[in-house]
Amino acid sequence: MDLLDRVRRDVDRNARRARNGVKLVAGVDRPKLGQTPKDVVWARDRVELWRYRADGPRRSPPLLIVFSLVSRSYVLDLRPGNSFVEHLLDAGFDVFLLDWGAADERDADNTLEDYVDDYLPAAVDRVLEVAGTEEVNLLGYCFGGVLSLLYAAHHPEAPLRSLTTMATPVDFSDFGVFSRLVEEGHVDLDTILDDDGNVPPSAVRESFRLLKPTGDLQQYATLLENVWNDEYVTAYQAMNRWSNDHIPFPGAAARQSVEMLIRPNGFVNESMRLGGDQVSLRDIEVPYLNVMACRDHIVPPATAAPAVDLVGSEEKDELQLDAGHIGLVVGRTAAKVTIPTIIEFLAARTEEAVA
Repeated sequence: MDLLDRVRRDVDRNARRARNGVKLVAGVDRPKLGQTPKDVVWARDRVELWRYRADGPRRSPPLLIVFSLVSRSYVLDLRPGNSFVEHLLDAGFDVFLLDWGAADERDADNTLEDYVDDYLPAAVDRVLEVAGTEEVNLLGYCFGGVLSLLYAAHHPEAPLRSLTTMATPVDFSDFGVFSRLVEEGHVDLDTILDDDGNVPPSAVRESFRLLKPTGDLQQYATLLENVWNDEYVTAYQAMNRWSNDHIPFPGAAARQSVEMLIRPNGFVNESMRLGGDQVSLRDIEVPYLNVMACRDHIVPPATAAPAVDLVGSEEKDELQLDAGHIGLVVGRTAAKVTIPTIIEFLAARTEEAVA
């Protein structure tokens, strides 16, 4: 590159830096998120079941994605070209997503049983009805994976063709700051609850920030280096919006998670109970895939890895990728490795779409 070309490039980048800097500060031109067309096919209280639209025939049985209780599900459909849902649709899957909505005072008494034994079974039944099938493939992300494991274990007769969990904690013996915060005598969960009886979004957001205190500084430093890059700035805006867009954690379910899962390490010690019944992951027998991220600071590999041994399925496998918590579903690693691997696993458990 000769001197004139370098000067032109630098002038262009400086102009972009100025324009994008103003855009970031002013908060304008924010990218639209979650744009893949979908229909609400079932709803109860704040919970909605979405079916994403697809042109042409779809694979069978359908795929039901269960998302976390504490963050927004649009991260799975972030932007066109960077969407987990979009990749699944392109591969011919019939994609449903169970979105829990934002809990309010009406949900403060919601227990894990409400989600695992009520909402989830009802949603599965509706998927079967809408898709006209007798089974579903179930995929749980983060705490949605915890709910999916509890559902599959507590309902061994559930009509599941397969189960996949992603970035899902099962061994809470060293769950980082979360374990230390809720150890006996450290933090009383009731002191965190908001006036509506739920764990407020601010508490959820700050607990995640405690896991990586320098994370924001690193992001800002990288942003400054790339503020001239329009695509990078748009991607940053999308991810920054999602990472700060947490929702309340229903108080009763949060309390149970601490008292039955985290403190006693309920999955590993098989002390977890729902509705008076002991729940053991060894009762899960459907084909199982556990997906983990090596650089996951929220659900480290040591926390997620034991799942493949705890689950009773004969056919089971794990995938550990060089990615972060969100990198499993968003970004280049997701597009090149994670998503194709999950698609391959699911494709082996679905019939080809017939025109």
